[in-house]
Amino acid sequence: MPAELNLKLRIQHDDDVAFGPGKADLLEAIADAGSISGAARAMNMSYRRAWLLVDVMNRCFHEPLVHSAAGGSHGGGAQLTETGLAVLTQFRKMEAAAHKAAQTHMATLAAMLKDA
Repeated sequence: MPAELNLKLRIQHDDDVAFGPGKADLLEAIADAGSISGAARAMNMSYRRAWLLVDVMNRCFHEPLVHSAAGGSHGGGAQLTETGLAVLTQFRKMEAAAHKAAQTHMATLAAMLKDA
C-alpha cells in the first residue's frame, strides 16, 4: 500500500500553537453549533479541552476569535468574532495554497517511503 502524506500547518506564537487544523475545525464547529459545549460534543471532545483551545486562540491574537456568553436562564452560547472568521478564512486559504504547492514534493517523498 503506497504511503499517504499529510501536510499540517500550525501557527506558533511563543510557546503556544496559536492556530492549526484542529483549532480551525473547532472554530467551524462553534460557528455551526453556536456554543463551545455543542462544538465539543460534535467533535467528541471534552468541554474543558475545547474551552482551553479557545482560550489559547483568544490570548494569542490581538482580538478574541470567539466571544462567549455564560449559560443560565438567559441561555448562553458562543460565536466567532469578525477576527475569528478572518483568521479561519485566511488559514483555510493558506492550507489550500500550501497543499497545492507541496503536491509534487509530497508525491516524490511518498514514493521514497516503504509501503505500509
